[in-house]
Amino acid sequence: MRTHTRRAVLGAGIAAAGSGLLTACSSGSGTDGTKDAGHSGHAGDPAEAPEGYVSPDGPEVAAAEAKRGPGPVRKVALTATAARLDLGGRTVGSWAYGDDLPGKEVRITAGDTLELTLANHLPEATSLHWHGLALRNDMDGVPDLTQRPVKAGGSFTYRFAVSHPGTYWFHPHSGVQQDRGLYAPLIVEDPKEPLAYDKEWVVVLDDWVDGVDGSTPDAVLAELSKGMDHGGMGHGGMGHGGMDHGGMKHGGMDHGAHSMGGRAAPSPAGPSRMLMGATSKLLGGDAGDVDHPYHLANGRTPQDPQTFRARPGDRVRIRLVNAGGDTAYRVALGGHTMTVTHTDGYPVTHAPTDALLLGMGERYDVVVTVKDGVFPLTALAEGKKRTALAVLRTGGGAAPEESVRPKELDGRLLTADRLKADGPVRLAARKPDRTLRFDLTGSMEKYDWAVNGKKYTPDQRYPVRAGERVRLSFRNNTTMWHPMHLHGHAFALPDGGPRKDTAIVLPGRRLDVDLDADNPGLWMLHCHNVYHAESGMMTVLGYRK
Repeated sequence: MRTHTRRAVLGAGIAAAGSGLLTACSSGSGTDGTKDAGHSGHAGDPAEAPEGYVSPDGPEVAAAEAKRGPGPVRKVALTATAARLDLGGRTVGSWAYGDDLPGKEVRITAGDTLELTLANHLPEATSLHWHGLALRNDMDGVPDLTQRPVKAGGSFTYRFAVSHPGTYWFHPHSGVQQDRGLYAPLIVEDPKEPLAYDKEWVVVLDDWVDGVDGSTPDAVLAELSKGMDHGGMGHGGMGHGGMDHGGMKHGGMDHGAHSMGGRAAPSPAGPSRMLMGATSKLLGGDAGDVDHPYHLANGRTPQDPQTFRARPGDRVRIRLVNAGGDTAYRVALGGHTMTVTHTDGYPVTHAPTDALLLGMGERYDVVVTVKDGVFPLTALAEGKKRTALAVLRTGGGAAPEESVRPKELDGRLLTADRLKADGPVRLAARKPDRTLRFDLTGSMEKYDWAVNGKKYTPDQRYPVRAGERVRLSFRNNTTMWHPMHLHGHAFALPDGGPRKDTAIVLPGRRLDVDLDADNPGLWMLHCHNVYHAESGMMTVLGYRK
């Protein structure tokens, strides 16, 4: 038995075509003066589709959805709302899905259809992106690209076939909302599950800043966007000297109100959150930009962690999700060896390890045969020195201290490039029909993150055609690491490597990944550091008609 953005942009070239599926449901009129669709599904005024490219609601998308064979419908209601959240020793005001952090898990069986209605009770527009799913393009949840924003007070019903089992999650694709409490796990069960286990533990990791001493993600982005010359070097003159500021208040600076895509950051905006000197050899240098005061496992601080209970000898499947905005986590279970079985929803050749590295957006499934006692599941904020903590209890004994650091964190460590795809999901060898080069550019000094030197605009298109084998060649020309995420597809790492949708590209390094172009539409490709993405490190793969 198992226990269980991007800111609003101008509409030129936008493919938010005017079907009921593509129009964010709301009562009244949109901010552009057009009439939005109501729940009856009537279309709003259509936006112009990009010439020569497949539209998100085009016939090609409908045909791909029909091939997925939509099955029985699983209906879910979800409300995005302002909430007071107990993090375990600290209560903060934030935005969340209901009163839960993470949001309540959505669980569905592969082959079924998910019908989820999002009610937006937030003070601004929002959206839902289904991270990792190969789904129909008009349900992908990118405002002003695949759908219109879901306005404040409005609602929208996402409906799509879910064809592949695995560990996924969902979050907004609107500004930096993901770095609030707006995220939840999505578990797609395999009706023919080959993996044997007794219990299942879903663990969502997150770095937290919202509502702490007046901070908001929008204010953090505003500070970072000034660059080090204007913001970061004012913190007592600290440079990249290797100092981790930890939880210090950096002078209590008030950055005032900043216009972030039409949203005003609250004032006061809290202390400086620019992180200086956090470094990691594992990440090739700079570890991150943001001094998050807390790191959470399933919404709890290490001071009051979640406890998962099992019996000695149980085989426990742990599904790990990194929902953070700016933090990679090195994860270990004290006293245990983990066996990696999946990454990003796809099976791999089973591999034992003491620790794992998860970049933002990545997921790993592991199986552990648990011992008798009480054990820490520790997620070290890589290069930032703080940790998130949860507890596995199978017997008596005192809970571990919040400062516990299991020796496994410094033992064998697996990264994605050392894994191999399980045979049935391994991408067949084939010469690429098309190679697309993506130079990752920008710097912390100017905070000008971009792809090929160009900040994101919604009319960008890197063309592909259905049926092609496409190689994405990432070249990181920056001094920071970037977890690159592609919507709607699973690519393959080189040499029989795992199938993934998010992969870390280290500074100064090149990573080539291959995919089969089998899901028509307009698909975002971006860094899953939410602040890098929102600053411009995003672009679009577009299927040609």
